[in-house]
Amino acid sequence: MEKINHLSVKELTKKILNHEKLFILDVRPKDAFDDWKVEGKNVHIINTPYRELMEGIDPVVNDLPKDEPVYVICAKGGSSQKVAEQIADAGYDNVYSVEGGMKAWSEHLEPIKIGDVKGGAIYQFVRIGKGCLSYIIESNGEGAIIDTNRMLDQYETFISEHNIKITHVYDTHLHADHISGGRELAEKMGATYYLPPKDADEVVFDYTPLRDGDEFKVGETNIKSVYSPGHTMGSTSFVIDHQYLLTGDILFIDSIGRPDLAGKAEDWVGDLRTTLYKRYKELTDDLLVLPAHFMTSKEMNEDGSVCEKLGMLYHENHGLNISDEGEFRSLVTENLPPQPNAYQDIRQTNMGKISPDNEEKREMEIGPNRCAVR
Repeated sequence: MEKINHLSVKELTKKILNHEKLFILDVRPKDAFDDWKVEGKNVHIINTPYRELMEGIDPVVNDLPKDEPVYVICAKGGSSQKVAEQIADAGYDNVYSVEGGMKAWSEHLEPIKIGDVKGGAIYQFVRIGKGCLSYIIESNGEGAIIDTNRMLDQYETFISEHNIKITHVYDTHLHADHISGGRELAEKMGATYYLPPKDADEVVFDYTPLRDGDEFKVGETNIKSVYSPGHTMGSTSFVIDHQYLLTGDILFIDSIGRPDLAGKAEDWVGDLRTTLYKRYKELTDDLLVLPAHFMTSKEMNEDGSVCEKLGMLYHENHGLNISDEGEFRSLVTENLPPQPNAYQDIRQTNMGKISPDNEEKREMEIGPNRCAVR
C-alpha cells in the first residue's frame, strides 16, 4: 500500500482562495454531490460514488490526471482515505484525502480583512463550505461580532490572537439555515447579546432588544442599526462608520433574501420590497455591502471576500431592478429554491426550545444555505 497525503480543510480553503488548480474526486452518493459540493474558480470536480470504487478505481482511471495532485473527498473522511489509497496503489504519486470530509469543510471559517474602521478593522469570516458570512469589528482593543456561527473555537482563537475584548454580540435576525453561536459566545465573553425583538416572540432566553436607530460605540467605531424587515419581520442591518452596510439575509451580491422561511412569504413580501426599494435607497451608494451569506464562489472577490458597493448592486443585482410590484411579488413567492435542510429544527434551536448535541447540530446544518430567492 502506497503512502497517501492528508489535506486539512483549512489548507484546501487556502488553495481555493489562492486560485490554485485543483482536481477533486468526490466519492459521496450522487444526490449528496448534486445538492452541495466544493466549488472554486479553478476547481475541477468529478463525482463517482464510493460504492462504485470498492472493487477498484477502474470507473475513474481515465479521468484521473497523472501530472497533478488528486484530492479525494467524502462525507466524513473515511471513504476518501480508502479511495485515495487505491489510487496511490495504482501508481499515482500525489494523492490526498481531505481530512474530515464535507462535514469539516462545512465548518471551516476563514477570516479575511475587509478594511479599516476608526481605531481598528473589520474582518469577514467566510464559511466557505456553507456560504455563511460573519463579522468581527475591532477598535482600540474592543470588539463586536455579528451573525456568529456555532463553531466558537475559531472565533476564540482569532479574538485571543488579536487581543480583543468582545463587548457586543449581534444577530441580524433569527436564523433558519444555520445555528447561531451568538448567545453562547456572549456568555463566554461577558458581552451583551442583541436580537431584534420582532424575531424573538418565541425565544426562551434573555436577550437585549435591538431596535431601529440604536447606536453603539465599540472602541472608536460607531455601529448604527437600521430596521430592514422582509427576510424576517425583525431583520436588522448595521451601518458601520458610514462605510459599511451589513445586510444580514436581506440583500446579497447576486440576489435578495427570501421571505418564506417562517412561512410568511405573502405577508412579508411588501416589507422586503420596502426595505430594498426605499430604506436602502435612502442610504449612500458608497456603502460597502457585507451580506450574511453568499450562494456560489462566483460572488467572491479575488481575495475570497464577499462584498460590493451598494450603488453597484442597484445597477447589477436583478432583485433590485424590478419596477413592477407584481413581478417582484412573483419572484419572491413562487418557484423558490428548496427550504434549507432541517430549517424548522434550526429555528427551534435558535429560539432555545430544543438543545441538540454537537453531532445533531452538524447533521442539521449539512448542505448549502438557501436564504436567497435564487
